[in-house]
Amino acid sequence: MGRLERRLLAIGDELERIHEEERLISDELSYHRSLADDAARDAAVFGDPIERENASVTASDVRRFERQLAKVVDRRQKLEARRARLLDKLESR
Repeated sequence: MGRLERRLLAIGDELERIHEEERLISDELSYHRSLADDAARDAAVFGDPIERENASVTASDVRRFERQLAKVVDRRQKLEARRARLLDKLESR
């Protein structure tokens, strides 16, 4: 097996790992969005300072997970593009 093939296998392994990470973060994001919705509703209904603080914290958690997911998606897309370039090289041999 040549160097190009080994690089392709390594990228495939990394893509598999990133796919799992993306799935886990997406699940966490969904959970935190649900918490944030509940907290925002509670803050609107009760108007209590503690409820407003809780809504702010949970909204912050959602934004953090959204940023984290965007970074993982970006890494995955870059690796997929790299894999496509390597496959083109392999085919042109």
